[in-house]
Amino acid sequence: MFDLSGKSALIIGGTGGSFFGRGVAPAYSSSKGGIAQLTKSLAIAWAAYNIRVNAIAPGWIATPLTQTLWEDPARSAAILARTPLNRWGQPEDKAGAVVFLCSPAAAFITGVILPVDGGYLIT
Repeated sequence: MFDLSGKSALIIGGTGGSFFGRGVAPAYSSSKGGIAQLTKSLAIAWAAYNIRVNAIAPGWIATPLTQTLWEDPARSAAILARTPLNRWGQPEDKAGAVVFLCSPAAAFITGVILPVDGGYLIT
């Protein structure tokens, strides 16, 4: 199936919706739940080929897509009140997680969905 000379890693993008549902966006949340199960299933299926499969689940990241939220004082305050690190994530925060999961430091990690959310999921 695969012809790999070395070790490989696949990183899939999810969101916090991989862990919890949202009544205002059921289709979106269910698709992210599917990402979580796809990550786990591919990790099992591809382990024999020395391919590690993981996902990141970013929380509230300051991007043009979320700009209306972080520019609205009331909405931003509600998000930050639930985020223990008390800040919006930056795109670089996601990049750091991906670099880690692709690095030798994560050589024995597969099938995980890593929250990159400033602690949002634990509150």
